[in-house]
Amino acid sequence: MALFKEVSGNIVDVLNKEIYQGTLKINRGRITDIVRGKSADSVFILPGFIDSHVHIESSMLTPSAFARAAVIHGTVAAVSDPHEIANVLGIDGIKYMLKDALNVPFKFYFGAPSCVPASSFETSGAVIDAGDIEELLKLDNIKYLSEVMNFPGVIHNDPGVHKKILMAKRYSKPIDGHAPGLTGSDLEKYIRAGISTDHESYDIANALEKLELGMKIQIREGSAARNFNELIPLIDEHAADCMFCTDDLHPDDLKKGHINKLVKRALTQGKKLMDVLTPACVNPALHYKLDAGLLQKGDRADFIMIDNWEDFNIKRVFINGELAAKNGLSLIKEITPEIVNNFNIKKQIVSDFKLPCKPGKINVIKAMDGQLITEKLLLEPRIVNKEVVCDIKRDILKIAIVNRYKDAPVSLGFINNFGLKKGAIGSSVAHDSHNIIAVGADDKSLCRAVNLIIENRGGLSAVSGQESMALPLPVAGLMSTGSYIDVSDKYTAIQEMAKSLGSSLKAPFMTLSFMALPVIPKIKISDRGLFDAERFEFIDNFI
Repeated sequence: MALFKEVSGNIVDVLNKEIYQGTLKINRGRITDIVRGKSADSVFILPGFIDSHVHIESSMLTPSAFARAAVIHGTVAAVSDPHEIANVLGIDGIKYMLKDALNVPFKFYFGAPSCVPASSFETSGAVIDAGDIEELLKLDNIKYLSEVMNFPGVIHNDPGVHKKILMAKRYSKPIDGHAPGLTGSDLEKYIRAGISTDHESYDIANALEKLELGMKIQIREGSAARNFNELIPLIDEHAADCMFCTDDLHPDDLKKGHINKLVKRALTQGKKLMDVLTPACVNPALHYKLDAGLLQKGDRADFIMIDNWEDFNIKRVFINGELAAKNGLSLIKEITPEIVNNFNIKKQIVSDFKLPCKPGKINVIKAMDGQLITEKLLLEPRIVNKEVVCDIKRDILKIAIVNRYKDAPVSLGFINNFGLKKGAIGSSVAHDSHNIIAVGADDKSLCRAVNLIIENRGGLSAVSGQESMALPLPVAGLMSTGSYIDVSDKYTAIQEMAKSLGSSLKAPFMTLSFMALPVIPKIKISDRGLFDAERFEFIDNFI
């Protein structure tokens, strides 16, 4: 990567809300001086983008590989919650992310995951207790306490939750929130506990209530949840208290763009330039106290150069004064990552996926395209040889969860709206505990899809007849060892195979991954059984 001593153009000073011609003087990665004066170069120089909340693991890339992809879109830093790998490997998983991130100049700022396991209703690979949280918060490169998903624990004074919050305060580190739908006195209590951000607002009224109570709102547009269109009006009056984030961004979407897409969309909608750049560049750096430059004298030389505001072509990206990307080409070196994992089970057999019938109807999960929530259906089962089997005509398929941390009975249920006419798909990316999850049109296909994942010690799978396809994810069963282009292409191919099996979902694997989230209504499934997320209790398949 080339090191520059000076760069000239139209300098976009977002902090002071002005644009002027000038030259940046750079030495040892910092801006030593900014000289105003006419420049022959017509480019615009602005601070690099920062993703204020992202789970790197959801890109299916290691941090070093994520960096190579994100930097071409003008992103120079990411505030990352590593709770996905933490649920698999605990503190060792977080230290893996820290270590891999050091291989590249891209700026990763990790948090200490507050909820591992995410709930008591599933089996995860690790537990992070208050003592572990303190060990993490002592580290300089752990910048905050990651999203406090256990908001009932905050509201009802769970001592374990509050102990973690107090530790973050002791080490003067921000506390991230996760409060979908929380309002009124419960929201007030949650915020009074010291929780400063939220990325789960899905309507303007809830976001405004949180803003009025002092929270920062992270406007999210990822692969799973997309709230940009609903929440972008906030920046007209509240740009100083908003940030942009992706939360979960799959490899095919990351290949197409990152925070730059949100900036361009906001400008296209007529939003004021400085109101757009403040959430994209400035607020994450200030809120989390990041060592990311904002085009001020003495700052790190982190900035991007674009040719015009309409096309928003990112010509060059600099990190610490070094050229990290040029004209869509990443100049960050490719790293061969170390492999770490937690996969401890033998292959399954077809009989593991059989479900003997009982009298009555069956509870069925209804998946919702592009949403984390589900509906609950009560339907008549299809019975063959005293077993409940899939009913393709009515789109009632079998869903299975296989504990990947220890050999245990397969957890079985039924699901609607996946649309498979044949075969099965599976994944070891199943938020948040990441056991194996699969949906299939018959037991044999289900078994094959699961065993393909076990063979690869993690990944995605799709099977039909003699045909099969896999995207191996050997790093914790969550991430690939390949490049972002390779992973993106393979992810696109296996998605297409899933759709060829009959699925009408826009992103079948993404929808599948959230069917194991027992804290999101209305009905989900974990390795321990079918779960009613409204009543917070396990339920039987039969009723």
